[in-house]
Amino acid sequence: MSTTDVQLCEIFNSFQGEGLYVGERQTFVRLAGCNLTCQYCDTPQALTPGNKTENSQSLIELIGSFEKPRGVNHAICFTGGEPLLQVAFLKNFLPELRQKIKLPIYLETNGTLPDHLAELIELVDIIAFDIKLSSATGLSPYWKEHKKALETAYLKELFVKIVFTRETKANEMDEAARLIAEVDARIPLVLQPVTPFGPIKHRPNPDQIMAFHTLAKRSLKQVRVIPQVHKLMGVQ
Repeated sequence: MSTTDVQLCEIFNSFQGEGLYVGERQTFVRLAGCNLTCQYCDTPQALTPGNKTENSQSLIELIGSFEKPRGVNHAICFTGGEPLLQVAFLKNFLPELRQKIKLPIYLETNGTLPDHLAELIELVDIIAFDIKLSSATGLSPYWKEHKKALETAYLKELFVKIVFTRETKANEMDEAARLIAEVDARIPLVLQPVTPFGPIKHRPNPDQIMAFHTLAKRSLKQVRVIPQVHKLMGVQ
């Protein structure tokens, strides 16, 4: 992995549409490449590295171009794909970025690369951490990786997000909530009903949403249900 060039999918300024910071304006740096292929993924263009590369200086200039007028942005959000696949670049880049632009670094991660997260943990401020349920992703579970990564992410401001579908089972949600509670029952959890995309045709029904909230609250202090709000607003 390069320490001077990044595989970039896109960069844009918009409103955070998921998790605890819904509605906050952020500059999104979407890195290309992912180690997962979740069936509900709504950014398939970011799954594989492309031909678009940027060096550190040009990326800082791009991010800086969204800082006008000053004071409108909440954070710089590194998303994907999976940003931690490019950990070597980020370790080199983030200290320089912090010197030039005084905003929190917000990392969105699928929570399956604990060793990479450990390398970067001191350079980020807020972590939006996904726990991937097999019923939603169509993939094998990642309980061991999630637990190890959560123990590292807990060093910073952290919340967990779980996307769930009509096919999600109570035992899956219970296991996820218990896993979070083993680290700290005060970690906020956001339950996100899936937005239909690709092979996913239907949202969970209201009874499921209520039941999963009740179930998660047995283990955790803070549980909220928040859908993808940016889809409702019609923004990126």
